[in-house]
Formats: sequence, C-alpha cells, structure tokens
Amino acid sequence: MKIAVKDAETGNRINMEVEDDNTIGEIIEEAANYWKKNPGAYVIRFGKKILRGKSTVKEAGLQDDDVIELIPDPEGGSCFLKTCL
Repeated sequence: MKIAVKDAETGNRINMEVEDDNTIGEIIEEAANYWKKNPGAYVIRFGKKILRGKSTVKEAGLQDDDVIELIPDPEGGSCFLKTCL
C-alpha cells in the first residue's frame, strides 16, 4: 500500500510503499534517514495516536493513502526500534 509521511517540522512529504508487516520503526528510520534526521529522536503521529518501534502497519491500522507525521519524540527521543513498543 502507499502512504505519505509528512515531516511535521518542515511540512515536506515523502511517499512510501509499505506492507502490513513493516514496522513503524522501519518507517521512522527510512523517513528520518531521507531527511537526514536522527531516527531515535522521532516517532510517528497518526491522528491522535503516537506510534512507535515494534508495532506493524497492520497493528497501527494504516490504510492505503493515509498520511502520517514524523514528529520529535515528546518523551525525549531515546526510543528506537527494538527498545520501544
């Protein structure tokens, strides 16, 4: 499926192809690397929910054409991939 990731700090967007079993951590890592940001300092916001690390695209309820936001981690930014739920 196709989703868009928006950089909440700049408003820039990238389009991504993801599968149901891709993790939120993988999306964060790819988007952060694209914008040359530290992936460990960011989380994804989807509506009013904060999505982190190990949850999958399917578990997060993402659907084709959804727009999610890459935002600075409101808890300080040490959360990344394997250490976050």
